[in-house]
Amino acid sequence: MSSVEEDANPYELLELTTEASEAEIRKAYRQRSLKVHPDRNRGNPDAARKFHELHQAQELLLDPLRRMALDAKLRLKDARKARFAQFDAKRKGLVEELEERERVFKKARTETEAQKNERFRENERIMEEGRRLRKEREQELQRRERERVEVKQNTYAASSGLEPPSIGPLDTTVRVKYTLASHPSLTSATSISTLLAPFGPLDDSSIVLSLKPVPPKKAKRATALVPFTQIVGAFAAVCASGRAENGLADIEVDWAEGKEPELIGWLKKMGKLGNVDKTHTSSQPTVGLAKNTSSDYRAGQSPSTENSSSTRFSSFPSTLSDFTSTPEIPTTSSDVPGMDYESLTLLRMRQAERERLEQEIREQEAQEA
Repeated sequence: MSSVEEDANPYELLELTTEASEAEIRKAYRQRSLKVHPDRNRGNPDAARKFHELHQAQELLLDPLRRMALDAKLRLKDARKARFAQFDAKRKGLVEELEERERVFKKARTETEAQKNERFRENERIMEEGRRLRKEREQELQRRERERVEVKQNTYAASSGLEPPSIGPLDTTVRVKYTLASHPSLTSATSISTLLAPFGPLDDSSIVLSLKPVPPKKAKRATALVPFTQIVGAFAAVCASGRAENGLADIEVDWAEGKEPELIGWLKKMGKLGNVDKTHTSSQPTVGLAKNTSSDYRAGQSPSTENSSSTRFSSFPSTLSDFTSTPEIPTTSSDVPGMDYESLTLLRMRQAERERLEQEIREQEAQEA
């Protein structure tokens, strides 16, 4: 229902009775709208509002359905006024008090429901915040537990020797010594690179060659530091030191630091290079002994029989690698830092070949003895 029906009586605005006809309604509207028309009352700010109210009152009274509803409402209102007029002052006050209580109760119930909904939303927000904080706390505890376990495992691995050592700066570099009388062509870094290239890729730009005595005197011997890109190549070159079948006859190849890298020793200790005797801690004594023994054998000299074969060749591995066991399933990665599975496999093959040759020398020496 429009604001005219709620705030003002259309009959009173048009000064009509409830029995007024349609023609009377139109006539009354024209007369009163001309008086309050905004074009005629430019200085009156209420003229537009009054004109609008008159227009709405006319539309309501000209609509039969809306007029019937209005008439019914007015009749109920008049009937109520008539009933209240019959009541005495006390009963009228009781009725008004009861109605006021109903309004207050409805208002209080609405406010209570609003507060209840607000508390429910606040509780949901607090519970969600608690769940979020609990989840973050659990994640933090899990992260700390993982870090603690990792630190414990790393500490245990480091203390027990299970952690592989890192590759040192000179672990892939070998020292090459030879006489120019035996190898007159090895007078440049390029020739040395060509000689050692079959063992693995080299860092040609970092090869250092030293000739002694220093020119202008005629050089008699040479020493070179040759860096390989991988420790596999360096290990292969050291294993082939002094062997003519590898093109290293009368050429001594040793580690640049004069000792075996820790990584090679760790691989032997962990059994990744075959079953090597624990007394075999350095590759150079083995190579030198193998070279001297094989030279004596080729020269027809009988080896000394003062000590048993196990004592004279204690630096050799006591047993060869067990090739009859089921091989491990190859993987694409290795636990050894700086080495992939292919490099580790090649290193094992070099070690197995070296052990096989040393075993042959031992058997020959044992037969000669």
